[in-house]
Amino acid sequence: MIVRDSSVLLVKRDQEPAKGLWSFPGGLVDLGEAVEEAARREAKEETGIDIRIEKLLDVIDNIIRDDHGKVRFHYVVAILLAHPLTAEVEPSSDVSEAKWVSFSDLSSYQMTKAARKLLLKIHATA
Repeated sequence: MIVRDSSVLLVKRDQEPAKGLWSFPGGLVDLGEAVEEAARREAKEETGIDIRIEKLLDVIDNIIRDDHGKVRFHYVVAILLAHPLTAEVEPSSDVSEAKWVSFSDLSSYQMTKAARKLLLKIHATA
C-alpha cells in the first residue's frame, strides 16, 4: 500500500484473476527475490514510481475458487506500507489504469477482496 498525504495509489488489474478490479500495486515474488525487493520492483513496473518501504501491515490469504468450489488461485499477500519517492504515475501493460485516490473516495471503487479486506481492517483499528 503506497500512501501519499491522504491518498493511496491504486491500479486497475488488466489480467486475471482480478481483471477489471482495483487493488494495490504488487505481484508475484521471483525465485530468490526478497519480499521488499519484489514490492519495489512491482511498484516500479506497474506504476513507474520508486518507493520507500516503511513496514509490514498485514499478511492475507487470498483464495479464489471456481463455481464448483475448486481452488483456482491461492495467493499469500504481504501488505507493506510504503511512501513514494517519485509521484508521476505511468501505468504499465499489467494494469489498465494507475492513480492516486483519496481515502475518502475509496468506497466508490470496485476493489479486489484482499484490498477491501485490508482497508476494512485498517478502518476498524483507526
